[in-house]
Amino acid sequence: MLFAFVCKDKPGHLNVRMDTRPTHVEHLNALNAAGTLKMAGPFLDSDGKPSGSLVIVEAETIEAARAIADSDPYAKAGLFESVEVQAFNWVFNKPEA
Repeated sequence: MLFAFVCKDKPGHLNVRMDTRPTHVEHLNALNAAGTLKMAGPFLDSDGKPSGSLVIVEAETIEAARAIADSDPYAKAGLFESVEVQAFNWVFNKPEA
């Protein structure tokens, strides 16, 4: 089953995002290599700067998805103000379709 992580950065924490980005990308690369990551990228604010993240993963349960979200280096660094984990149904433009 697919799950979407909708993550909102804490205000004034762009430096945390930038400092943690290399380990975050390494983490996503590992999820991708395992076939777990389906897509990911940042939300942008009105100035074009990252202000959050959208990550979609495949997991057996919502608990497993939450564990993946919690293991993200951005989450561990305290970047996020909130992380919402929801089941996701990819209908349009799904690569496997």
